[in-house]
Amino acid sequence: MQASGTRSGTSTLSEYESKRRLAAQGIPVAPEHLVTTADEAAHAAATIGYPVAAKLCGAGIAHKTERGLVRLGLIDEAAVHQAATALLDAARPEDGEVALLIAPMVRGTRELIAGCVDDPTFGRCVMLGIGGVLAEVIGDVTFRLVPLTRVDAADMVTDLTHRRLLDAFRGEPAVDRERLVDVLVGLSELVESDPRIVSVDVNPLIVCEGVPMAVDALIEVRDA
Repeated sequence: MQASGTRSGTSTLSEYESKRRLAAQGIPVAPEHLVTTADEAAHAAATIGYPVAAKLCGAGIAHKTERGLVRLGLIDEAAVHQAATALLDAARPEDGEVALLIAPMVRGTRELIAGCVDDPTFGRCVMLGIGGVLAEVIGDVTFRLVPLTRVDAADMVTDLTHRRLLDAFRGEPAVDRERLVDVLVGLSELVESDPRIVSVDVNPLIVCEGVPMAVDALIEVRDA
């Protein structure tokens, strides 16, 4: 199911569907379950292992955090059941069909942002930047045109002003740059495979044990 996007004539895929599209391109995503009831959410959480995150998921919900539709660090069945019930109760008619996304808590001290944009002058581009709380302050981003080669992707990583954040950091291993290149090339191949895609937003891309993993994602497409 899709809902209206941020501009006329476009729609957004749900977070779940967006991440399934990323995973099909080999981009790491957390193992997660899509369920429709609080009881199913509790069962999914037990299967994943605690702690977990719970989100209200739907194509009409693009800004979950702003609406308080995300619950993090749920540590047991009771907490998951309570959070799931509250999230379902918070759904609005304009959200359309909704479900619950139950995912493991992905931990890492470093966050990146990545995605694709359709620039009116240059055309489709892949973007990589430093994410997290300082993203808006430092504005460290780099772009390359689609189609992206592995050399192009490696150059993007090198172009980051704060690329030292990708080295071994606070007891964590260095970011696996080959896996990061895989992510960027995968994004390029994703938009090449579907001309309807207007934008891809992967934020955050959390570095977990050196591997960049898409924790949240949103794909915007042109209406048929």
